[in-house]
Amino acid sequence: MKKSKFNLFLVFFLALTVSSCLTVEKKEYTFELKDNHSGTLTIKYINIISMKDDTTDISESDFDDLISTYLEGDQIENDYKDAVVISKRLFEEDGVLCGEVVIDFNDLKSAGLFQYDNKSPFMLNLGSFSDTESYLNSNGEYGGEIMPVVFWQKSLKTLTLTTSVNSPDETCVSLLDEYNNWK
Repeated sequence: MKKSKFNLFLVFFLALTVSSCLTVEKKEYTFELKDNHSGTLTIKYINIISMKDDTTDISESDFDDLISTYLEGDQIENDYKDAVVISKRLFEEDGVLCGEVVIDFNDLKSAGLFQYDNKSPFMLNLGSFSDTESYLNSNGEYGGEIMPVVFWQKSLKTLTLTTSVNSPDETCVSLLDEYNNWK
């Protein structure tokens, strides 16, 4: 009986700790390159939302997770270990909650970019994003599903990419109200 209660508690505890359903509608990536292939990456998270857990609104706990893990925590730093996070912020734009992270990097690899040699285009493999993000547009050329790579001309100094993450529907709750109560 004691083991059964412990197992039930463990299942309940795990359900609470893994029930975070933070997501965004879109992400905009802007890479500003310097001559030595260092630069700045700005990631804009558009329409930060919480997905209901079954039918339960968990937006309050998701917002708390957003603040503690991403804004005040070190999740972004862990995601970009070879770069330096310059700033992180939340803000309202066009009636939705957005976030922005600005990262300085010393080489292309630190920002997820690749260039075979100095004559080749800049490249970003979206294959690692394929489970969570879909290509929308860029100022480069997208290779499509067979070759999920964005290619940018080597002469460009600003590379842009927009991806789709989640299309909001009735199972989603905007975190804008939580943000307005928090700020």
